[in-house]
Amino acid sequence: MITGSSGLFVLMLVVFFLWSAIKILNEYERGVVFRLGRVIPVKGPGLVIILPGVDKLVRISLRTITMDVPSQDVITRDNVSVKVNAVVYFKVIDPIKAVTEIEDYYFATSQIAQTTLRSVLGQGHLDDLLSKRDEINVDLQRIIDAQTEPWGIKVTAVETKNVDLPVEMQRAIAKQAEAERERRAKVIHAEGELQASEKLTEAARTLSAVPSALQLRYLQTLSEIAVEKNSTIIFPLPIELIRPFLSGMSENK
Repeated sequence: MITGSSGLFVLMLVVFFLWSAIKILNEYERGVVFRLGRVIPVKGPGLVIILPGVDKLVRISLRTITMDVPSQDVITRDNVSVKVNAVVYFKVIDPIKAVTEIEDYYFATSQIAQTTLRSVLGQGHLDDLLSKRDEINVDLQRIIDAQTEPWGIKVTAVETKNVDLPVEMQRAIAKQAEAERERRAKVIHAEGELQASEKLTEAARTLSAVPSALQLRYLQTLSEIAVEKNSTIIFPLPIELIRPFLSGMSENK
């Protein structure tokens, strides 16, 4: 009876030891092992054996993490208050540093991203914030990555998402855009008038060089008027036909 109980106890002890000693890490995971408080080389992926009561295993994922940065109140250099949120993509490249150099690398990266977002956007003007997002995203990624590198964290990308403007500023921007469109329309219209005048001048020079061309153009205009089937037909007369009469009238006066 005692032998059977001892054998069962030993069997349970072996099962417990194997259950506690054998760990399986996925392909994207690494295990940071502390043996009696000291770090030993990283384990994984696959089957990992540790010593229960002696080793402590900390699992670290190497996959890219998508972190949403909450909306931040930012005052730009031209004293405009806006709300901006962003998204940060980062991953762990050194599991040992991510465990030993920082208590919570996710929370720390989130705080760094928030403060950097307010700092960088506060140094620029509103127009730069709206039109130069690519440059701002590169600056944010570079600054955040430099601060998280000692923790074994690599920031791969930072993207600003929504920029919430006050209602008054939205109206001002809408008026500015409308004025810009009107300016472009006037410039395009003026350019069209200039091109038309140049072409008319060129046509006038060509017609004056060949008098018969002017007569052909006169007949063509008459044929175009006749096709319209108008009840009234206006015959354009060259100014040369009535110039002698005008000269005579001026001499009589």
